[in-house]
Amino acid sequence: MKVMQLLPELNSGGVERGTLEIARALVAAGHQSLVVSNGGRLVAELEAEGTQHIQLPIHKKSLLSLLQVGALRKAILAEQPDILHVRSRVPAWLTHFALKGIPAHLRPHLISTVHGFYSVNRYSAIMTQAEKVIAVSSSVVEYIEKNYPNCPLDSIVKIYRGIDPQAFPHGYQPPAQWFNQVFLDYPELENKFILCLPGRITRLKGHETLIEIMQHIKQHYPHVHAVVVGGADAKKQAYLDELEQHIQQHQLSEYITFVGHRSDIREWLAFSDVVLSLSNQAETFGRTALEALSVGTPVIGWNRGGVAEILTALYPQGLIEVDQLPHLLDVLQRHIEQPQQVAEVKEFSLDDMCKNTLALYASVCKTR
Repeated sequence: MKVMQLLPELNSGGVERGTLEIARALVAAGHQSLVVSNGGRLVAELEAEGTQHIQLPIHKKSLLSLLQVGALRKAILAEQPDILHVRSRVPAWLTHFALKGIPAHLRPHLISTVHGFYSVNRYSAIMTQAEKVIAVSSSVVEYIEKNYPNCPLDSIVKIYRGIDPQAFPHGYQPPAQWFNQVFLDYPELENKFILCLPGRITRLKGHETLIEIMQHIKQHYPHVHAVVVGGADAKKQAYLDELEQHIQQHQLSEYITFVGHRSDIREWLAFSDVVLSLSNQAETFGRTALEALSVGTPVIGWNRGGVAEILTALYPQGLIEVDQLPHLLDVLQRHIEQPQQVAEVKEFSLDDMCKNTLALYASVCKTR
């Protein structure tokens, strides 16, 4: 098979990571892999692993992006892929218009992946107008069924995103030099019970809830320290400043540490005693929660979205009804007083995700 994946850019994020993982699986299985995007820092890795990258500015939510329809159509005709796999709304619309100029019998099969709970409108509906629509969790299946009734049920295929258990092995511990460097950079973390809130700095991730938790916890457990692992881009700097002022006002500066964007997320998850998932909105999957459980760190999070599906399957004692802070504090207290064990994770594997996706490609290619 020859598969062309389309997404806005290749810098960072779950969509980008999933694209690289499927590209790697295609190459490993002897297929041809192409990716179309505006480029980014992951292009070098993508190409080193055997995928051809075609750079087109298909990333901007602007009518000017329609100027790329001709170039995209030309690339499709030149490469003649068996499958086009669109992973975002702007590339999906551009692909839609590009295919209109290609005779029906020459068009590739079209697959989409719904990675998010997009705003419900005609613009987002394009993600449900493919031959097969991949949903990354049961929550996404329900979102599509509820909001896009014109999407045939038999075209929706649930394929959970997955992680490589070898990259996040059960019981993993960071090397001694990692601990030495962390305690050098952040001496306040030594000999503490670490609560970790991973994720970029944005109003959606529940940082205000973390501050509220620490207000309660510090009174009874002064050895508990919260670590926020995630950076703030330029547009979110004002929000980060607002959080830090809030922390100072509540005299929590010595209880909460921001470590910024990190490439060693596995080490931070393994180092932590409990990982929190406090997003204000449902997440479609919850990859970081899965990574934490995979290394053996308990996760406590709100009962919604993909995180709830993961916790229900792997660590139900960490499930908290949404916004029930007293219950969350009770469960957290039990974890502080008695360390909890997490069983080895056998589900939600990267291998399953790749096998199921390639099997879907193959089944689609058999139909014409």
